[in-house]
Amino acid sequence: MTKIIAKDNLVYGEPISYFHDTFRLQYVENTGAALSMGDSLPKTVSFWLLSMFPLAVLVVLFIYVIIRLNKMNRIMLFSFSLIIAGGLGNIIDRILYDRHVSDFMNIGIYNLRSGIFNVADICITVGAIGLFVAYYRDKETKLPSEINISS
Repeated sequence: MTKIIAKDNLVYGEPISYFHDTFRLQYVENTGAALSMGDSLPKTVSFWLLSMFPLAVLVVLFIYVIIRLNKMNRIMLFSFSLIIAGGLGNIIDRILYDRHVSDFMNIGIYNLRSGIFNVADICITVGAIGLFVAYYRDKETKLPSEINISS
């Protein structure tokens, strides 16, 4: 929905700036991966590398989540859900719009700015961070509770 709203309101307009240009809404269509990497790939290679391969990875990830569902804590399950949802959002864009992903958000201070991204990218990033948090949190709880200091 956010991509549709961005297309409807930002395609032909000037970028919209908030908080002294810290947050900017600016519509672009990206045929590459993050920061337009792979933008110049041939159309067929781009389709398989940036659409079908990630879709296969997401299917495997979904199967993994289903199999391990009872062994996952809520943070892990939520994180995997964000990654799968965000990935599917971008893949749907690529398949429906001839390899184009709609990006429309940018953050930064003065000339130090991020690349332009979308809500699906945020979901993937937050999900990845959540998996790291869940992993290290589980690792800490599995440490031996009895440490013999007196030797």
